Amino acid sequence: MRPLIAVTTTSYSGAEYRTPQILLGSPYLEAVQRVSATPVLLTPAHSQASIAELVDAVDGLVLTGGEDIDPSRYGHKPHPKLETVNHTRDEMELRALARALELRMPVLAICRGLQLLNVHFGGTLFQHLPSEKPGGVIHEQSAPINERWHGARVEPGSRVEKLFAAQTFQINSFHHQGIDRLGAGLRAVGWADDGLVEAVEAADYPWVIGVQWHPERGEVEVPEDHRHPDWQLFFAFAEEARAYREARVEGAGV
Repeated sequence: MRPLIAVTTTSYSGAEYRTPQILLGSPYLEAVQRVSATPVLLTPAHSQASIAELVDAVDGLVLTGGEDIDPSRYGHKPHPKLETVNHTRDEMELRALARALELRMPVLAICRGLQLLNVHFGGTLFQHLPSEKPGGVIHEQSAPINERWHGARVEPGSRVEKLFAAQTFQINSFHHQGIDRLGAGLRAVGWADDGLVEAVEAADYPWVIGVQWHPERGEVEVPEDHRHPDWQLFFAFAEEARAYREARVEGAGV
């Protein structure tokens, strides 16, 4: 069977009926299915018991992009430029991540997901890069949504460098927050041109990678040969999930 991948969503108050709605950009689902895996939605509407049961049933976790994380989660007061937070989503994703790490399943954390991963490991965030890290790269791109925006580099010998087969590349950028203090247990392996962390790995786990850009869009490019390494990241994640599933099935004697 194809590996099952839990993909996190957000919620909002629906304009039409004023009841809570679930929201997720379809490129996340398309990216998971593109690598022969099956996405399962994990939502803020799920109860604690449902979150635990769903994570126990899947083979990998994708933490997606979205709202700002409540700064009280990392011991900070709200910045004047703090944008929308979703406390229920924060709780859902932190619970799901904790269980996934306990099970040592593959985790791919994207944009907000990278920031949540850092918070889980005790790190902090810049709440508003233009005012807290001025003079650097503009991380909320003004270019069309399907274009690359700025350069990045990765550490030689890191898992990300091996996946991309490159040390420099061009990425998209859709965020106003980012990693400030790195969480204990995480290793920074990618940086923007201004030094902001763009990729991390969790050394004590089999496969945990976080990236600040949006690889589900497939826009990252290695300029020298016009490759699109985002798909290598998703293929590697799916392979790890497949191996996790096989080991889990064998362990259950199925």
